[in-house]
Amino acid sequence: MRTHVVATAGHVDHGKSTLVRALTGMEPDRYAEERRRGMTLDLGFAWARIGEDSVAFVDVPGHERFVTTMLAGVGPVPAVLLVVAADGGWMPQTAEHAEALAALGVRHGLLVVTRSDLLEPELALAEAREQLPDWPAVAVSGATGAGLDELRTALHALVRGLPEPDPAAPVRFWVDRAFTVRGAGTVVTGTLAEGTLSREDELVLGDRRIGVRGLESLGETVRTARGVTRVAANLRGIGVDEIGRGAALCTPGAWLTVSELDGRVHGSAADLPRAPILHIGSAAVSVRVRPLGEDVVRLRLDRPLPLRIGDRVVLRDPGRRAVTGLTVLDVRPPQLRRRGAARARAAELAAVTGAPDAADELRRRGTVRAADLVAMGVPAAAVEAVSALRGGGWLLAPARVPALVEALRAAVTAHDRADPLDPGLPIEAARHALGLPHPALVAELLTGQDTLVARDGRIRRAIDAGLPDALRTALDAVRSDLAVAPFAAPDAERLADLGLGPKQVATLVRAGELSTVGDGVLLLPDAEDRAVEILRGLPETFTLSEAREALGTTRRVAVPLLEHLARRRRTVRTDDGRHRLR
Repeated sequence: MRTHVVATAGHVDHGKSTLVRALTGMEPDRYAEERRRGMTLDLGFAWARIGEDSVAFVDVPGHERFVTTMLAGVGPVPAVLLVVAADGGWMPQTAEHAEALAALGVRHGLLVVTRSDLLEPELALAEAREQLPDWPAVAVSGATGAGLDELRTALHALVRGLPEPDPAAPVRFWVDRAFTVRGAGTVVTGTLAEGTLSREDELVLGDRRIGVRGLESLGETVRTARGVTRVAANLRGIGVDEIGRGAALCTPGAWLTVSELDGRVHGSAADLPRAPILHIGSAAVSVRVRPLGEDVVRLRLDRPLPLRIGDRVVLRDPGRRAVTGLTVLDVRPPQLRRRGAARARAAELAAVTGAPDAADELRRRGTVRAADLVAMGVPAAAVEAVSALRGGGWLLAPARVPALVEALRAAVTAHDRADPLDPGLPIEAARHALGLPHPALVAELLTGQDTLVARDGRIRRAIDAGLPDALRTALDAVRSDLAVAPFAAPDAERLADLGLGPKQVATLVRAGELSTVGDGVLLLPDAEDRAVEILRGLPETFTLSEAREALGTTRRVAVPLLEHLARRRRTVRTDDGRHRLR
């Protein structure tokens, strides 16, 4: 058995609630004031078995003062019954509701002409069909029951034709009611459009984590609820005064919280007011509009919402009772600081359809987190398959690689020219110079080219230009000294005479020309191996003095050399303070 959710819409006092009562046997109006006045003031809920399926109804108010509430009820719902009274016909509020449904992109609906016992319905049917020619239509009487069987048949066909929701989709659960139940705490209700919600799940409200203590769907306690269905969730970790209509409970890490977006207006951007109300799900948020082009705008939201590329929202001007649909094109738009940036941005978005595409998003952004692309609405499989350089969770567009490699070569050359004694650009400095978000992307740029290499935390030229002449001359002098006495390390005075300060010595050691075995003790790179061979000629255990004499050096060199050999695990110290080779 499948579950579906359908909303009502239509002019005030055209029989929407009566129709829901006739279909379900339940009272959708929750307040005594509503029943006394015969007018729905807030959202009502009821459900019934239709064929082999369960159908929940969200009954919305029809009065013009409650259009915001109407949109909150219809927003997350995939199908609508648009109700027209036979004795009232197509009314201004009916037209406003129909315009709102069109702006929301609601494509699945059923025209229902009520009160057919009071007046022949043909005129109202013809008028409604003229407005919505593609929707099936049924005439009924909630008072006599005439036409209800035909309505159930048409309703069953409607819900059976709805798209199948994805049970694995991330949850975005728009709250339409919040209240307290004694002994349970905070309870919220809403329409779960897709995905799966389970008891003990953890959801987020903004950056706040909230637990699901219990679930109820269509009057029954359930362990798991799958969209599309009506859900009541008992929440842990939040008070009823901290959550209300318009809040969105989401799967952690699966949605981006959006304060600014670019979108395409279904109409003219010039007709939009400067500060309309944005409606999506059950949320209603004030926004500021900045036109970018003929039909492309930038919106700045008064409070952030979890949105994705392709979301359909309604922009409503309460003053003129006008509604306009908008498709979200970008939830992480670039800043527009330069002259002409808005016009250029509109041209860039001209070909963007609102269907999330991994290659197109990566091309336009240049670099982007893989997880952010998925949170924007790009399928995870498409993100995994897109051609890109990858590092540290980031994607880099292939088209950017040649220019970045050239910029990296230039940065390395400039660094080495400015500081020849310290060749190689540190990777973090390279990342900063290229404007990349993660150092792993710098290393990925070196793939497939042979002019630069990553070594010792730096980006270096693969073929080094060699040491400066003065440094090469000093190195030759040290080598000549050590060729005669391999373990007679030059002292500080000798190094100073040769012009070898700490920076020059570090350059020679980094280049592999010399090695250090201790502070200020400079030897040839093979000194360690040569020392071990000489020490093999001593008894199994030997003293520091015996080692010093065998090596032909001083205590200044012998002590750090033996400590170095011990650290390298080539010698060990015996209990009596002597040394032996491993």
